[in-house]
Amino acid sequence: MGEYWNIKPELEDSVKQHFSAPPEAEVELEFEVPEKDFNTAGRGSSEVKDLLKRLGVDSETLRRIAVASYEAEINLAAHSKGGVMSCMIYDDLIHLRFLDKGPGIEDITQAMIPGYSTADELVREFGFGAGLGLPNIQKNSDALHIQSAKGSSTLLELLIFFSAP
Repeated sequence: MGEYWNIKPELEDSVKQHFSAPPEAEVELEFEVPEKDFNTAGRGSSEVKDLLKRLGVDSETLRRIAVASYEAEINLAAHSKGGVMSCMIYDDLIHLRFLDKGPGIEDITQAMIPGYSTADELVREFGFGAGLGLPNIQKNSDALHIQSAKGSSTLLELLIFFSAP
């Protein structure tokens, strides 16, 4: 099983603490993301953004969350057999978790290269599959964790802090 981590250096201690002993979330949401359903994909990200806006999260943080979660949700629909988007909201951060039903990522490091894509023709016809999803998720996240292997499910998790700890 391959594993990939990218954590902003100044947040490393906070990220490690969160993953080792996560507190109870203030709010938990879950959204089903069907395979190749581009009419539904993105709704979870939109609902999360609307909720966080009502909770007073600043516009720049909202933008980062919207971009990262939308890209991850579209990747789930485009490249997998469907899966689940889970959202845990805490006082100081959001933890987004995307778990699919396969077929896995053979080489995560290669998948992180801008422009690299395994998108099929249908995905490209819908205007997706340019190979910028994972790089955009990384760029907009404070922490990114991916676990996958060819022939298995993929777990993608990201943390975005509402303000620097």
